[in-house]
Amino acid sequence: MKPLLKTLTETFGPSGFEEALRKIIQKEVKPFADEIRVDAMGSLIAHKKPTVNVKNSRRIMLAAHMDEIGVIVSHVDKNGFVRFTNVGGVFGRYTLGARVRFMNGATGVVGFDKLEAVDQAPSMSKMYIDVGASSRKDCPVKVGDFGAFERSYMEMGNRLVAKSMDDRAGVVVLIETLKAIKATPHDLYFVFTTQEEVGVRGAGTAAYSIDPEIGIAVDVTGTGDTPASLKMAMELGKGPCVKVRDPGMLSDPRVVEWMTFTAEKAKIPYQREVLLVGSTDAKAIQVTRAGVMSGALSIPCRYIHSASEMVDYEDLKNSVKLLTAMLSKPVGFG
Repeated sequence: MKPLLKTLTETFGPSGFEEALRKIIQKEVKPFADEIRVDAMGSLIAHKKPTVNVKNSRRIMLAAHMDEIGVIVSHVDKNGFVRFTNVGGVFGRYTLGARVRFMNGATGVVGFDKLEAVDQAPSMSKMYIDVGASSRKDCPVKVGDFGAFERSYMEMGNRLVAKSMDDRAGVVVLIETLKAIKATPHDLYFVFTTQEEVGVRGAGTAAYSIDPEIGIAVDVTGTGDTPASLKMAMELGKGPCVKVRDPGMLSDPRVVEWMTFTAEKAKIPYQREVLLVGSTDAKAIQVTRAGVMSGALSIPCRYIHSASEMVDYEDLKNSVKLLTAMLSKPVGFG
């Protein structure tokens, strides 16, 4: 799992430009899926048909988004300095000094006009990207070019650190779950979605096409285990989180029960999640068509939307175990 996660996190893929990720994922899932297709929004849909005949087979959609946060060039001045705006939730406190790579391979570093207060990050309008140019003419990027933050993957014992763990960690969990399932009574749709960071767009269109009975997003969640963090129960290394609520959705209690019951029966550690900021693809899946019974499995992650997001390897492995246990048997509610 680690080499694949390294490849995925180090691959360029801001919202709307997920093609390179899609190619990697498609190669991984092709031997394990019965059908593969790419929809109009660019989401990759891998369909695994039921292999066991049971009365209460379900059509289940699992979603993890491929895209990462990024930037887009909004202006280039006469000296070749690049002004930019965000693509998704780019935070000023993480942006100063960051390195950026653009679609065409050009690189740059984020600077700022001046700091009014040295302990406060300036607004994005006061930042620029220095691409090594001396004039607008020799600037290697133009207005409308997309970029993403550049940072290599590293391991700190069981703690894995990289940019775009949100949500390449979820992507690798779905890939490994698909590989691990030997038999299932369900119609399973493993969906690697696009444009989650700019409004859960790919998940909404994919869910409309699939029309699932149950939807489960697999994404990261913030933690409450660092100094002076928000008062949340989620911690690294304590197992995957069963989402109960986030600002964008309320999980269906039946899905929460199914997930927690399966985890307890299989003796897989898990945590209950009430997230105070952010949401996932489940927000879009839940309100598709006439509505979908939805929930989310979340991977605890520190420093979300920075270039050094941190997850725990045991949480990834236990996420795969829990999803595999859930999807290999009939759904555990009435």
